[in-house]
Amino acid sequence: MKQLLTAILILAIFPALARAQTPGTPTPSPSPASTAGHEYAPLQEKTINYKNWTLNDLKDNKPVDLRSLMQGKKLVMVLYFAPWCPNWRNEAPVAARLYEKYKSQGFQIIGVSEYGAREDVKNYFAPWGPPYPVVSESESRDARDKTPHYAYRQATGDTRKWGSPYNIFLDPANCTNSGDVVTEKAWVVNGELIEAEVDTFIGEHLKSPTAAITPCKN
Repeated sequence: MKQLLTAILILAIFPALARAQTPGTPTPSPSPASTAGHEYAPLQEKTINYKNWTLNDLKDNKPVDLRSLMQGKKLVMVLYFAPWCPNWRNEAPVAARLYEKYKSQGFQIIGVSEYGAREDVKNYFAPWGPPYPVVSESESRDARDKTPHYAYRQATGDTRKWGSPYNIFLDPANCTNSGDVVTEKAWVVNGELIEAEVDTFIGEHLKSPTAAITPCKN
């Protein structure tokens, strides 16, 4: 009798163990947007009316304008960040990887520092400095709702308090080369980049025949 009961028990338990140990069984992964500690957001095309700017470069504190930094590029990502923001620190290595992967193909990143002192930005990138151009738009948290960065976030539906990081993709071949507004519409990310999504977007754009290295159009 004991042997019969033991056999029945083994038969009942074995299938469950086999299912639990079967290789290749897909395990659901959490949605990027719900990952704790991150502020991932999808890439979306938005009306933004993005304007040309002249801001001081982090390296030598000399003024540089957006259009000059876009010259000769196929795709430009303007990356707004606060140096003290943990979500920016999450995205920084992702941005660096994408830049290293695609810079030789005409991809440019321009960092725009917000709500933190220039020295704090320099210290973050020390000792070698940023891998791409970085400029400073504001240096105080008191400027939060007074910057163009804030206005663009309102236009594209970013409801976060600080909006760091915030990413705008510009296509130089489809931008104006004079006047205040550089482009009416742009692809934006209201939060941290989803690396796989943005990697695909950049790669496909750089392969496009319309992504020619030309000055901004009239």
